[in-house]
Amino acid sequence: MRSKQLILIVGLVFLGLTGSIAQSLEDYFRTAAENNPGLQAKYKTFEAALQKVPQVSSLPDPTFTFGYFISPVETRLGPQEAKFSLSQMFPWFGTLKAREDAATLAAEAKFQEFVDARNQLYYEVAAAYYPLYKLSEWKQIERENLEILNSYKEIATRNFENGKGAMVDVLRVDIMLKDASTNLEILNQEEKPLLTRFNKMLNRSAEEKVTIEVVEKTDTMTVHLNKDSLMEQHPVLKKLELMRQSSEAEETAARKNGYPNLGLGLDYVVVGGPTDMQVEDSGRDVIMPMISVSIPIFRKKYNSAVKEAQLKQESLALQKNQFTNNLISKYESVWFDINKQEQLIRLYDQQIDETRRALKLLTTAYANSGKDFEEILRMQQELLKYEKKKVDAISKYKTAVARMDYVLGAP
Repeated sequence: MRSKQLILIVGLVFLGLTGSIAQSLEDYFRTAAENNPGLQAKYKTFEAALQKVPQVSSLPDPTFTFGYFISPVETRLGPQEAKFSLSQMFPWFGTLKAREDAATLAAEAKFQEFVDARNQLYYEVAAAYYPLYKLSEWKQIERENLEILNSYKEIATRNFENGKGAMVDVLRVDIMLKDASTNLEILNQEEKPLLTRFNKMLNRSAEEKVTIEVVEKTDTMTVHLNKDSLMEQHPVLKKLELMRQSSEAEETAARKNGYPNLGLGLDYVVVGGPTDMQVEDSGRDVIMPMISVSIPIFRKKYNSAVKEAQLKQESLALQKNQFTNNLISKYESVWFDINKQEQLIRLYDQQIDETRRALKLLTTAYANSGKDFEEILRMQQELLKYEKKKVDAISKYKTAVARMDYVLGAP
C-alpha cells in the first residue's frame, strides 16, 4: 500500500536528520530540524493527513434496528412480536480504493510540504550563520588592525624622538586607533541580535554559544547545472504533482459516487405461538435476507464533484508551471550571485597580496627616512578594507550556495 511506502520514506528522511554529521553547520541543521516549532507543526500536519486514509477507505458502519410490536400483528402462523434488522451498504466497486488513493496522495503532498519547510529552514539557518562568521572575522581583523596601528605609533614616536619624523604622524595614528576601537566596540554590540536570531531558529536560549567553523575555500561551480532536470526534484513541485494526482483520484471517486450503492441485510421477526388453532410451522420465527440498491437520480451534486476535481487539476497544473518559472528566475539570479562573489574573492585576494607588499616596502622606507607615513596609514586602511570585503564576499558566497541548494530542492 502507498501509505506503508510513505511511512518507510519518512523513516529514511529522519535517519538523514539524526545521523552523525561532522561539520558544525550541519550539526545546527540537525538541531533546527529536531527543535524548530514551525517545522514540527508541518510534520504534525502530515501525520494528521495520514489519519485521513483509514477514514475514507473504510466501509460505512452497519445498521442494526430493533422493533417491538406494541400491538402484535396477527398472522396465520402466529402474532409478530418483535423485529431485528441488520444491514450493510457497499459503495460501488473501486470507490473505496479511489478514496484511499486520494487521501494517501494528499498525505504524501503534505510530507513534501514538510520536506520543503525543512529545506527552507536549512537555508534560513545558513543565512543567519554566515553573518555570524563575517562578524567574527571582522572583529579579528579589527583586533589585528589595532595591533598594527599600535606598532605604527611606536615607530612614529621613535622617529619623532630621533628627529626623522613629525609629531603629526603620531596624531594621525591616534585618530585611526580611536576609529578602530569604536568599530570594534560596535561589532561587539552587533553580536547579540545576530546570536538571538540564530538561536531562536534552533528554538533555544538566545545566549547559547555558537561555534563558527567555515572553510574559506570556495568550491567553484564550473558547470552550469542542468536546472530543468534538477528542479524536478524540488519538493514543492513534487507536492503540486501529488496534489494533482490526488485530484485525479478524487475525480474517479466522484464518478463512482454517482453509481448505485449496494446493500445487504437480514430481517429476523419473532413470531409468537398461535392463540386459537394449530397449523404447520406455527410460531416459527421468520428470517428474511434483503438486498437494497440506492438510486442516484439527483445527478447535479455528482456532476459538480467531478467538475470540482477537474478544475483543481487544471489549477494545480498552472501552479506547477508558475512555480517552475519562478524557480528558473531564482536559479539564474542565484547563479549570477555565486559567480559574482567568486570573482570578487579572487580580486580581493590579489588586492590583499599587492597591498601587503606595498605596505612592507613603505614601512621599510619610513623606518629609514621618516617620510611618507601618511601613505603607510592610507595603505593600511586599504588593506583593512580589502580584508573585510573578502570576508563579506565569502559570507555572501556561502549564503548564495545555501540558497542554490534550496532552489534545486537539495536536502
